[in-house]
Amino acid sequence: MDIVRERYDMAISRINEIAGESLIKEPYGDYFRRTAKFICHLDNIYQKIISGEIKKLELRELERINYDLYSDVYNENYSESYANPEFAVKKLGDDYGKMLCFLYEQIRKTIGNLYRKQEEISVSWFELFIEIYVDFEAMEDITVDGVRETLCSFMRDNTEIFTEASVDAMINPDNTFATDIVTKSDLQDLRYLYYYGEHVGYNEIEMAKYLNSLDQDKIDSLAFVYTEGYRKGFINTGKDLSIKETVDIRYNIGFERIVKAAIKNFEKMGLKPVIYPRGYGSTNFNRQYWFDHKFDEALYLDKAYVKRKLEVSKQAFENRKEMASKMAGPAVIEVFGENPFEPENKKEAYSLDGKQQKLKVEFTMEYQQIVQEYIKGDERSFTIIAFPIPEFGENFREMFDATVEINTLDEEKYAKVQQCLIDALDKAVYVKVKGQGRNKTDIKVMMHELANPEKETNFENCLADVNIPLGEVFTSPKLKGTQGLLHVSEVYLGKLKYKNFEMTFEDGKVKDYNCSNFDSEEENKIYIKENVLYNHETLPIGEFAIGTNTTAYAMAGKFGAVYKLPILIVEKMGPHFAVGDTCYSYEEEIKTYNPDGKEIVARENEVSALRKTDISKAYFGCHTDITIPYDEIGEITAVTKAGEEITIIKNGKFVLDGTEMLNKPL
Repeated sequence: MDIVRERYDMAISRINEIAGESLIKEPYGDYFRRTAKFICHLDNIYQKIISGEIKKLELRELERINYDLYSDVYNENYSESYANPEFAVKKLGDDYGKMLCFLYEQIRKTIGNLYRKQEEISVSWFELFIEIYVDFEAMEDITVDGVRETLCSFMRDNTEIFTEASVDAMINPDNTFATDIVTKSDLQDLRYLYYYGEHVGYNEIEMAKYLNSLDQDKIDSLAFVYTEGYRKGFINTGKDLSIKETVDIRYNIGFERIVKAAIKNFEKMGLKPVIYPRGYGSTNFNRQYWFDHKFDEALYLDKAYVKRKLEVSKQAFENRKEMASKMAGPAVIEVFGENPFEPENKKEAYSLDGKQQKLKVEFTMEYQQIVQEYIKGDERSFTIIAFPIPEFGENFREMFDATVEINTLDEEKYAKVQQCLIDALDKAVYVKVKGQGRNKTDIKVMMHELANPEKETNFENCLADVNIPLGEVFTSPKLKGTQGLLHVSEVYLGKLKYKNFEMTFEDGKVKDYNCSNFDSEEENKIYIKENVLYNHETLPIGEFAIGTNTTAYAMAGKFGAVYKLPILIVEKMGPHFAVGDTCYSYEEEIKTYNPDGKEIVARENEVSALRKTDISKAYFGCHTDITIPYDEIGEITAVTKAGEEITIIKNGKFVLDGTEMLNKPL
């Protein structure tokens, strides 16, 4: 018996005893018994996994197992779950409640580890649970600081184990857990959905059923659009796909038929699939639960942890540098159609303080540089495509077909129309963007000066390659002189809703921001700083674009789906600004050309140019698109050096000669 298995068996034996003990006084006793019983239940399932029995169970039994694993955090049960910080604090007190809630949530995450047979990670958490239990047995000696230090020490001490596993999963094609489910299962037999260990709900089941109803030719055509966009991404940027060996495939559970066909296409390109745990998953069945734990790292995030995490991350990549160099980049299937979500800010949940926000920013930036060193941005590409899920509603199938239509629009027609926009915009010194009606946007966007307009352009003519569907022209604007107010009456960013979202820019950087989600201005600002600025004090405008996919906009209106669509589609449905990195981050030196042969020269701004002297100041590891709907646009006008005004959009309609086609869907 190896040492990890021996540790595992010993831990489970002790936890079985804890489940029946009453040695710890209430209210803590209930927490430890309930958590111990959950671990024991999880172990019972694990025994079925390692024996192979799980594959012999009937669908109804697999459904029951899945329900039992996740029912504790369903919306209807969450109010009395120890995974809910509000309940945990109410029962266990502020300090112990928050920490024990964190521990319970981490133990819940071992569900996936055990389905993947990662005993060492799981047993580490189980042993920590026993250690904390022992501390509470000696209640007279226990202190809040002592428990906190135990948890923090655990995170520091086990960072190497966790990071090694995470990095290996990201790039090693020999990790075939999910690939085997996709390629070796009978996908008509829905039992396969339950082999991941992820929650299986309405969306996953009905999506799999729907795809199973399509003939293979239809599945193959959907997969082709996805994989062909990936291949084109390498061609259009002049990158050599032949030197790569792996592709990072990401998808929502239920899409396996498309993924299986895509894997065959990728294999023809010489690429093996890498599907790691964060690359697959199910739709979020309780988004408040997710939001409550978004900043759990506040418990242990300090300089020592960040230093250690960066050290082991660097070493983990160094140990796999040959493997990392073969990674071609992500191929992503996004989903949309979930019901809108407005989170509740719970005072009991962890949040990052000022120092931790800075540490998080520093870590993210340094970690991104490590990844770039081993998976070079100028050698890799990506593609993203999106499909609706059954939660969209009764028109799901019609919406699915409409989405396929916008994902396969005529590139040749759009290339010509978008070239008309680019020709006008390339004459501009700056572009004025103004809202209308309830939209208060009033912003001036500075353009880079073209040294040779006959051979150079500021805007990329974006068609359907890496970023599906087609339909935008975009640039990295000049920051100095770019200023004004960006406002959207209602917008979803990162699946979170914002009301009356506004950002003020000065010399291209965020100066101020607000929304009206919460009663206090402080809460609104924190909400934006955490979820849009990602805890940076400010961010530059990394992109200015005009979306041209009015077909998608009309589709959204027809189905009442504007606020259910992903940013991938929404950004094509109107002008938008992105805060954070440019679209060319880490690839500024790669020459990129439009279909007309002109080189796109606006590949950086004054901030990203700092990479030449101090790379830590050039990138932010984020890029958030904020789109203004056509009906909220009063005017987009290009202003030339001579003061001539060329109007692109007026009162929500395209008015530039050559763009008439775009108004038909409107």
